[in-house]
Amino acid sequence: MLVRHGESEFNKQDRFTGLKDPPLTSNGVREAIEVGRTLQASGFHYDVAFTSELKRAQQSLQLILRELHARSVPVFNEAALNERNYGELAGMTRDAARARWGEERVAQWRRSYDVAPPGGESLAMTAGRTLPFFDERIRPLLSLGKRVLVVAHGNSLRSIVMSLDQLTPQQIVNVSFATGTILLYRFDVLGVIVERKEIPVTR
Repeated sequence: MLVRHGESEFNKQDRFTGLKDPPLTSNGVREAIEVGRTLQASGFHYDVAFTSELKRAQQSLQLILRELHARSVPVFNEAALNERNYGELAGMTRDAARARWGEERVAQWRRSYDVAPPGGESLAMTAGRTLPFFDERIRPLLSLGKRVLVVAHGNSLRSIVMSLDQLTPQQIVNVSFATGTILLYRFDVLGVIVERKEIPVTR
């Protein structure tokens, strides 16, 4: 299960967040609780959970686990799952970034696969850390039949989904996840995806 964290203070302010570490807003807390309640109502249980080293993802995960009555589930905070580094854009509002660099350039940094903002990461560079982590830490657990919950960020999840869904760099440009999005993947014993769906969150 892949989940994007709830709304953060920078999301609310329309700022590039990246490795900045703002907390959840009150709405973000509510979104995470609603994710947990949706998963609980659907009967989901987990053997292990992974999140990033950033508080908005960690806070979301803890709220989800609380709603699942699953606080004993082992949790691992992993730098490999951190949000994409936005470099000089981090902390800036999108309007300020567009005023400085131009709308076309900022749009290219946001959505292209292999173009990085100044001092930051492209999505390809983000995938360079998320995919080895997925293959080395998560796939072995799935092959053992373990149920894995990952709570992370828009771009770290995009890079994983691009690989799982076998999307091209051109296709991933149009993929984004709202805060509180839930994606379910089921694998067979050979590691082949047999089910993929987005689970609507009960509001």
